[in-house]
Amino acid sequence: SDLLPLDLLSKALPPPGHVRMVQSKGSRGLRLASAVAAPLNFPASQIFTNCYYFPSEFSLVATVKIQTLRQKTNEYIFSVVREGSDSLLLGLRVSKNHRPPCSRPEQGQLWFNAQGKGLFICDGLTWRTLLQSKQRLDYVEDYQDLYTRSETLDVEVFSIPSEGLFMAAANKDSRSGSGIYRWTNASFQLYQNISTQEARSWKHFTIDDKIFLVVAANFREAGSERSVIYQWHRRRRRFVRYQTLETHTAQDWEAFRIHNHSFLVVANHRRDSNHNIHSVIYRWNPDTKLFEVNQTLLTSGAYDWEFFTVGPYHFLVVANTFDGRTTIISSTIYVWLDGSFQTFQSIQVSVCLSFRVSPPSAFVNLLPSWSEMLHQRGRNQSSVINACVRGGFQLRAEEDFYSQVTSVCDFRWQGYEGFVPVHSLPTFGCRDWEDFSTDEGSFLIYSSAKSRLSKVFKLRNY
Repeated sequence: SDLLPLDLLSKALPPPGHVRMVQSKGSRGLRLASAVAAPLNFPASQIFTNCYYFPSEFSLVATVKIQTLRQKTNEYIFSVVREGSDSLLLGLRVSKNHRPPCSRPEQGQLWFNAQGKGLFICDGLTWRTLLQSKQRLDYVEDYQDLYTRSETLDVEVFSIPSEGLFMAAANKDSRSGSGIYRWTNASFQLYQNISTQEARSWKHFTIDDKIFLVVAANFREAGSERSVIYQWHRRRRRFVRYQTLETHTAQDWEAFRIHNHSFLVVANHRRDSNHNIHSVIYRWNPDTKLFEVNQTLLTSGAYDWEFFTVGPYHFLVVANTFDGRTTIISSTIYVWLDGSFQTFQSIQVSVCLSFRVSPPSAFVNLLPSWSEMLHQRGRNQSSVINACVRGGFQLRAEEDFYSQVTSVCDFRWQGYEGFVPVHSLPTFGCRDWEDFSTDEGSFLIYSSAKSRLSKVFKLRNY
């Protein structure tokens, strides 16, 4: 390389008299006089004298000590701007647990949470974790009693850029509809009510910069059952009806992308008394801006779909529950080959209601029925642990793994010991769990299929 050593401090620091050397707890640094308003900066052209392009990869090592930082202050401690203008190319923000906005203009920007000790990158919709300090779950505390308008079969937690955190509740009672809740003043508050018919589940997904919600429900229109896709209307700040799709006692939707194409798949449970029917994969048409039928797959009382990837391969797994004669049937894993899904493997399990895939090793967990879990509770502890390991989903709290199931058991993974019971959470008719994080901390929320009361728990870490 023909690059010569450069004294960057001489190019970046203000004139003599405005900087002095200080020492704090064994570390030395430079302190700028408070009267100095100009930031430390230097043009890249002074470094890359024979190159007109800023490098795609570079490293910068610095130690920054800030004595005080206001709670809701967002400061750029490092930025790369277009020479001759204030156009921001790359920036590193620092704040004290206050999450800065993340939308398309902030895509690629970095944020350091000084209190939570985490580094995040904006993907245009939400902040994704790059580095996070290791914490361990200490205990779970009761946080919010969430009264819904009817029994709730499913909850879906999601974020909308510049709007905040939301939760969609699939209410069983058609008369009350289903509620969209917004995280306001550190709790979920009802934001919008949507008319639904026997709602079973919600699924949030995005296509380009459009935000959608699809509900698995039994709307009856023109003599057929239909589920509805809703789109977020930015000006009205509400979800509005966008498209309806014919379904048959739909239980679940899964949204996924393969090679920049967007898909939806529905779990059709039965048509009249026939459980052996086709579930449908829909593909987004960028020209018509609508979902169209892409492929059908024969299922038996389908209850849930899950999409996952292993290396370069894409998979779909369906939870089959009943074939008209027995619940001891096979659920199927499909693999994407030559532009369609083909059968890869069958898994025989009794009353499989759900699949959850735990990255990065792509372990597939099976969720047995709620009644089966209650039956297992009457057995010895090893049977209960086996049932819980076989069911539920794995929630990762840094290096700790937890198995949350739809009854009341909570286990921590402890290597050779397996899952060890650490918490007992009182629930009533629990049907679904979701975890989420806000500026206030990390939380769990569960829906109750037996009561109008759902609960929010707060996770206390150490």
